[in-house]
Amino acid sequence: MDHHDLLQLDPHIPSTRRAASAQHYSPVLIVLTLLATAGVLLYATFLLDPSNRGDLVPWLVVVLAEGVLVVHTLLAMWTVLSGAKDPRTYAYWAAKDDLLVRDGAEDPSRWGLLLDGRRPRVEVFVTAYGEPVATIRRTALAAMAIRGEHRTWILDDGRSDEVRALADEIGCHYLRRLSNTGAKAGNVNHALAIAKGDFFCIFDADFVPHPDFIEHTLPFFTDATVAFVQTPQTYGNLVNLISRGAGYMQTMFYRFVQPGRNHFNAAFCVGTNVMFRRSAVHEIGGICVDSKSEDVWTSLLLHERGWRSIYLAKSLAVGDAPETIEAYSKQQLRWATGGFEIWFRANPFSPRRRLTPDQRIMYGITATHYLTGIAPGALLFVPPMEIFFDLHPVNLSVGVGQWLLVYAGFYVLQVLLAFFSVGSFRWEVLMLAAVSYPIYVKAFVNALVGREQQWHVTGGTTRSASPFNFMVPQVLTFAFLAMTGAVGVWQNLVTGRFTLGTAWCVTNAVVLGAFLVVALGESRRSRRPARSARHARLDPLPGALPPRDLLPSPRRPEPALVARHAPPAPADPVLHRALDQEPA
Repeated sequence: MDHHDLLQLDPHIPSTRRAASAQHYSPVLIVLTLLATAGVLLYATFLLDPSNRGDLVPWLVVVLAEGVLVVHTLLAMWTVLSGAKDPRTYAYWAAKDDLLVRDGAEDPSRWGLLLDGRRPRVEVFVTAYGEPVATIRRTALAAMAIRGEHRTWILDDGRSDEVRALADEIGCHYLRRLSNTGAKAGNVNHALAIAKGDFFCIFDADFVPHPDFIEHTLPFFTDATVAFVQTPQTYGNLVNLISRGAGYMQTMFYRFVQPGRNHFNAAFCVGTNVMFRRSAVHEIGGICVDSKSEDVWTSLLLHERGWRSIYLAKSLAVGDAPETIEAYSKQQLRWATGGFEIWFRANPFSPRRRLTPDQRIMYGITATHYLTGIAPGALLFVPPMEIFFDLHPVNLSVGVGQWLLVYAGFYVLQVLLAFFSVGSFRWEVLMLAAVSYPIYVKAFVNALVGREQQWHVTGGTTRSASPFNFMVPQVLTFAFLAMTGAVGVWQNLVTGRFTLGTAWCVTNAVVLGAFLVVALGESRRSRRPARSARHARLDPLPGALPPRDLLPSPRRPEPALVARHAPPAPADPVLHRALDQEPA
């Protein structure tokens, strides 16, 4: 038999096939994790050594900021090293083998389901709130094509007649509400009052499920204590600096941290690509509506009542990361506000919380995680203290080589660990991590004073504003650091002495400057379509209809329940191929 090196035998190419067949917890990964842990401890010891202490103010800023990073890094390493065990047991595989009952049906979405000798009813919810109709169509069609008998519902909180028409066209069940009370959580709770299945799945409108989603998640529920099964958020639109940075920021969490939380029964729901047991959610009064992080709060309440959560590190849906600075800022603000709300309103360490010690620690990490986004912002202002006031965070007797050695032991080893786990160095992640501190400061204040944060979706249809509307603090910080860096360079030239403070300040200014360049490019791209649309409106073609937004709006009908059923269309094979390229 002839063999050809370039013969395409499956959807993979060599690089993606290596990723799909890779062992997550390889010996190299474990060694790097242990070395990174040692580097963290060495750096912490160095900072806290009284003989190395410099001037009080910059030293306190460094110790507090780096202390947050050190503690979270150590806990993250501990969690990562705890996650080698596969949650799929013998009972899971046995249930999976018996799950699908074909019953002579040719359409896989009509195949019966059998779990523990019973025929469970499964509902699939696609939550929509202003996303493009084409996006909702793609997800709804893929949801309808999931193998195993189920009902697919579009939960339309945008109350769009176009989405209603879409549901009618493709034969999907449709629901809308009179109000948006409770945001996404209220939307799901409203659906649960009508759709009475034993289990229900949730997909955001921009997350396209794989056909075997039910096959991989439902067998876990043979264990009567399992409340929900969460799968990763995989992104298929890593097309620019923002989407790549936002997408890869989640990689370590979904590949290594969430599996580790399984070990402590503290893996939490992330709001999409998840299957719930209806009776468990009913026991806590429905999906939590008291926070924009309804997913984490719901998980906490379920864990308090002794329910078990499962995280399956297998990509079973692909979605969209934010592609603009506006979308990224709004997403991070909502997530961070919800995280801080857990700390202020549901302190995991409170005696009133009925959690295990391990769960308290895991939820404590979740509640304080976004402090690690504020810490880099505080560190930006340490070099100016040295340049303008000759205040140093460490003793001047500490040599540059010693300082760089312990600093590299903390940061460089973490970069190497991320490089090994992700497969490449993503400077976009470092850029976003360095410039996002104003978002997290605002989120902290929101949670502290109880300010309501408006709900935003990743892929809404509203016109984007200028990115500079969402980055005024970053622009001001860049101007300050650029000026400070120039002063530092001038001082170094005059004295003939190189200082780390100047190098540190210039590096920070360059990172912020790169973010401004990204914003300038995004602003230019957003103006082009607007300019084209304006010209089209002023110079219509002969005989053309007026623009859609100038036509009189039809009267919106009263909200109604629409239930329809028709054979589903096949899901998008390109998106499913992208899913297959993720590690199983």
